[in-house]
Amino acid sequence: MSIKKHVKLGLSALALSISFNSVAAEDPIRVGILHSLSGTMAISESTLKDTMLMLIEKQNEAGGVLGRQLEPVVVDPASNWPLFAEKARELLAKEKVDVIFGNWTSVSRKSVLPVIEELNGLLFYPVQYEGEESSQNVFYTGAAPNQQAIPAVDYLMNDIGVERWVLAGTDYVYPRTTNKILETYLKDKGVAAEDIMVNYTPFGHSNWQAIVSDIKAFGGAGKKTAVVSTINGDANVPFYRELGNQGIDAADIPVVAFSVGEQELSGIDTGPLVGHLAAWNYFMSVESDANYDFIDAWVAHTGNEEAVTNDPMEAHYIGFNMYIEAVKKAGTADVDAVKDAIIGVSVPNLTGGFATMMPNHHITKPVLIGEIQDNGQFSVVWETPSTVAGDAWSDFLPGSKDLISDWRKPLFCGNFNVVSGTCGAQANVANK
Repeated sequence: MSIKKHVKLGLSALALSISFNSVAAEDPIRVGILHSLSGTMAISESTLKDTMLMLIEKQNEAGGVLGRQLEPVVVDPASNWPLFAEKARELLAKEKVDVIFGNWTSVSRKSVLPVIEELNGLLFYPVQYEGEESSQNVFYTGAAPNQQAIPAVDYLMNDIGVERWVLAGTDYVYPRTTNKILETYLKDKGVAAEDIMVNYTPFGHSNWQAIVSDIKAFGGAGKKTAVVSTINGDANVPFYRELGNQGIDAADIPVVAFSVGEQELSGIDTGPLVGHLAAWNYFMSVESDANYDFIDAWVAHTGNEEAVTNDPMEAHYIGFNMYIEAVKKAGTADVDAVKDAIIGVSVPNLTGGFATMMPNHHITKPVLIGEIQDNGQFSVVWETPSTVAGDAWSDFLPGSKDLISDWRKPLFCGNFNVVSGTCGAQANVANK
């Protein structure tokens, strides 16, 4: 073969290689969206799917990231906890997504967790939760208990003078573990066991007459009483309706909710609920330029002038922007590179400040207490003076108080026991 033919073949091979590399470089970054679009949790999760689609669309309009567009892959786990695991496996093994944004309930997250870890996926989880978990594959952009539950109880105790406590929740891991933490915390503060009432109901519970009657009686003992609610999903609608039916208003027995935001209130006549409370890290009513821009974008995306925003939407906004910045920093969407790059990344939140990803894969957040208004919005009545870093492990559970999480090398451990100096000392708590 002549030198000329060798050169031609070499150039052809080089051109083919460049062509293949160019195609590979332009492959989209595939973003899995794992939220219930049907079933009891659809009232809360459908909005988060739409939030992700809006964020992806805006990022693509801005040129994507690293010259690559983002491609959403949407599945519906249908409020079915085992199905969450199947859909997560489908997203990672079949659809080959680079990252997943999803879940609401902790039981769904725990269903997904073994799959995410087995297949080395990335999950951004946007909802407040009970803590007591730290995974190198999960980024917790919702509140840990020290960023919601503990400050809310402090507010009720110190500012409202609450002495009796109803801990009412849906019967699954998040309410049970959160209430375990709160019971310990309240007793440490001197609250007697007989001044704490605990009640759990199944998902989708609709008959609240007897339970609300019990709450009313418990609050009639001459001590200021409040309800701390970890009731999730569409069960909130009949719960709040029954409070109104039985004449329980916020002046008598205030309810502070951890799972009720603007989206849930949009389906309720809020007139009888004015003055009841919610603890979150964001409210639609927050006054900041970033929030106004986000609301405008959301209204434009939905085509609905009455569309509302809420806290888990902000968590997805923060998590998505952190992911984009980590991909830029790493120069790749490779999972391990992104995991390393994202620690320390700071992005704007919607309250006018910044959120930072900490070494324990939790973020910094302000804590806000909002009071329900008759227009379905919240008026902020209290907030922390600065952001609070999320704790993976509670200081108020015996099996957890000595544990820390740090996913930086060389420690690279999600449950390091500072007393024994060992990694892997699992906490003995309700969610194990």
